[in-house]
Amino acid sequence: MRHTIKNQQPALVQPIDIGSLTNAKAWLQTKGVEHRLTWLLAHADDGVIWGKSDGGRLITSYDAAQGNAQAQNVCPPLRLETLQQARLFAKQAELLLWRGGDKTWHARLIRNVKDGDTAEWQDAIDEPQILWGTDPHPQPLQHGFTLMRDGAQGLRHAVPLEVRGHFTEQSRPLRLDVRHYVKEDPTGFTRIVASRLLALRQEETQ
Repeated sequence: MRHTIKNQQPALVQPIDIGSLTNAKAWLQTKGVEHRLTWLLAHADDGVIWGKSDGGRLITSYDAAQGNAQAQNVCPPLRLETLQQARLFAKQAELLLWRGGDKTWHARLIRNVKDGDTAEWQDAIDEPQILWGTDPHPQPLQHGFTLMRDGAQGLRHAVPLEVRGHFTEQSRPLRLDVRHYVKEDPTGFTRIVASRLLALRQEETQ
């Protein structure tokens, strides 16, 4: 797939104060409201956690999986003890929380610039990444989530979308939109210097 550099996508990065981080879900919920972020994608020692903001409340795939044994097997809770990193994102910004090698927590926000801001990056490449999901009969879960299965091995994850339709190995409908910021280095070579998530969506099928 050929990607085109999109000019004038000004953005900046800023550190986020961790404060007293004792409850990962509560902290992320507060930050999601503060920065108007919609989606959550987190990686933990025991699996992948999806989520979404709904009326100021952060709902995770673990919440949606309750009452469905198959979903519960692949939807771990959002716990600080097992969390590796978490991304809250929307079209205007992404907040990344991660555990460093020294076991301390760090956070940063990449966001679109506002009036008076000085942009750190101007140009970007947008990339739609294909996610797991070939199940001909996706299973609806609570809170508007859907349990998706992929391939002969039956890989599963619960996404915060109401996925509709029938799909095959040739038709994976889920997309995770990623923006890669590019900048010219001192040698004149343009490189990707930072990336952030933009949106989660279902692509229309024929």
